[in-house]
Amino acid sequence: MMNNGLVSVIMPAYNSEAFIAEAIRSVIQQTYPDWELLIIDDASTDATKKIIRKLYQDDNRIRLLENSENRGTHYTRNKGIKAAQGDFIAFLDADDLWKPEKLKKQLELLSKENLAACFSSYELMAEDASLLNKKIEALPELTYDKLLKANYVGNLTGVYDQRKLGKIYCPDISKRQDWALWLNVIEKGGPMKGIREPLAIYRLRKNSISTNKLEMLRYNFNIYHKILGYDLLSSTWKMLIFLNEQFFVKSRQVKSTISGK
Repeated sequence: MMNNGLVSVIMPAYNSEAFIAEAIRSVIQQTYPDWELLIIDDASTDATKKIIRKLYQDDNRIRLLENSENRGTHYTRNKGIKAAQGDFIAFLDADDLWKPEKLKKQLELLSKENLAACFSSYELMAEDASLLNKKIEALPELTYDKLLKANYVGNLTGVYDQRKLGKIYCPDISKRQDWALWLNVIEKGGPMKGIREPLAIYRLRKNSISTNKLEMLRYNFNIYHKILGYDLLSSTWKMLIFLNEQFFVKSRQVKSTISGK
């Protein structure tokens, strides 16, 4: 069995009782066994922590961290990154899933190509876990300039080597912080390679940032203006480029998973 080092899996959780057991099991079922799963509960008020405790009793690779009050995804992810002991950092939200060979195939690519980071295609499912017969196909290579135009990294598929890059954290913003994180990863580590095979499954939730286009535009503008430091005029120009990229270029990465379509 290949062993390239310990992978720290960062899983923020908030009121995730309906989904989190399945997400945890998708990590436990990885064919690459050298991982730690850090679940950071963001002051859930449902049965999330009870479910986590029941599952991690049987696997000492799972650790539960808790926020004393609700702090939001950026703080919660960063708390996990700070506590991570692994050579690699990966992310999985409490409502998404990994396929069994996800870590194995990505670590093989990182080792073979001597990369600092990589990502993969992923499939889409509805909130009730029914597959939508669609996938978001990863680009074979992703540069900083391309990622600046639109977010091409599904956060549930990204892995970076913290031995090469150090720990890279999310900025202090409530949404789209994962995009800023991967921009930082590529800026420090060079282009990311993408695996064409879908290695994860993303759950489309009602009223999420992914489905609320107007909210997405506001948060994307904040990335350009507040996080990357572009002035108002430059940020507006970047947003025009983003709109073209998001709706006319990136949309081509949505593929059917049904053979022949």
